[in-house]
Amino acid sequence: VGEFRVHYAGFFDPGFGHAESGGSGSRAVLEVRSRDVPFIIEDGQTVGRLVYERMAALPDVLYGKGLGSNYQAQGLKLSKHFKVG
Repeated sequence: VGEFRVHYAGFFDPGFGHAESGGSGSRAVLEVRSRDVPFIIEDGQTVGRLVYERMAALPDVLYGKGLGSNYQAQGLKLSKHFKVG
């Protein structure tokens, strides 16, 4: 298959998608890049795993709440690495 990395967006900040920080739920997006050799990802192929863990308590500051956060309450779109138009 070739070597690829799936950890470019390896975590979610506390409060990501949380209603109290201006969100209404959020989609997790998998970012995959091939390394050295191009390859095709096929329908149904496993390329990673998403694990949710409950936090012990709310953080002092939630993602999106007055922090100038980039991704809170947005739909799916290309990464800032791509130029559109």
